[in-house]
Amino acid sequence: MYRAKASGGGYRFYRSEMGTDLARKLEIVHRLETALAAGRLQLHYHPQVHLPSGKIVGAEALSRWHDADWGMVSPAEFIPIAEERGLIGTLGEWALAGACRQVRHWQERGCPLPGRVAVNVAAKQFEDDDFVDRCLRIARESGAASSAIELELTESGMMRDPERAVEVTRALTSAGFALSIDDFGTGYSSLAYLKRFPVHKLKIDISFVRDMLTDRNDLAIVSAIVAMAKSLGLKTLAEGVEEAAQAEHLLALGCDEAQGYYFARPEPAEVFARRWLQSACPSHDLGQDVDRQEQGHLGT
Repeated sequence: MYRAKASGGGYRFYRSEMGTDLARKLEIVHRLETALAAGRLQLHYHPQVHLPSGKIVGAEALSRWHDADWGMVSPAEFIPIAEERGLIGTLGEWALAGACRQVRHWQERGCPLPGRVAVNVAAKQFEDDDFVDRCLRIARESGAASSAIELELTESGMMRDPERAVEVTRALTSAGFALSIDDFGTGYSSLAYLKRFPVHKLKIDISFVRDMLTDRNDLAIVSAIVAMAKSLGLKTLAEGVEEAAQAEHLLALGCDEAQGYYFARPEPAEVFARRWLQSACPSHDLGQDVDRQEQGHLGT
């Protein structure tokens, strides 16, 4: 029944793998709840690079989960299940709290991250009436300034109720948070509303960047997003840059920033800091991972 509903109607015949898939989902939910409560998840940090200079201008905090029996569980698997089963709010607040604590830790060591740490916000989080207050409380309790955090919102999440989205985004920016629209170009955003949202950056989705050098349609879309963003006074960041030619072409188009495996893979805080922050910090423990210091703290 659920497979039929997910496909938009009609019918589906039962197959044995459906039961196997459901059992896997339920086990992931159980293990994820346990991992969150016990502080067993970790944040990895993906550098965001200024294309003209090649210097780091920020980082994205990404949730990673290593299960004792299964090993690494892909975010592509556990995050959609967390959304479906109502765990995304807890997961999102844990990620925001962890990113805030890490920002504070680096600042206290005298090696602040240039720019901001970006944290993803799920559509269901954004719909919560207390979302702004929760973000402010987490930042305050974690000891980090809201101005050091960038919240990545999705087009689909914002466009479910555009008028409310305008109010919420204005409240967030008034509180000091920076906002960006993640995976731009894959949703159904209205340009009439886009100009009213107080965002400062558009993130060009990897699906357009991946083949932009061989697919003229993808290249046209990337070019159009960059040009539109410039006309609106917004920055652009290209996701999924994996080779020098992509970075060079994006720079020629006027794209401001990029992230992807060409620059680095997402890394634990201590590894990230040794690679990207060490020259600015005199302390030997500049990259100590606060997720390991504060096991079990969810920021809730």
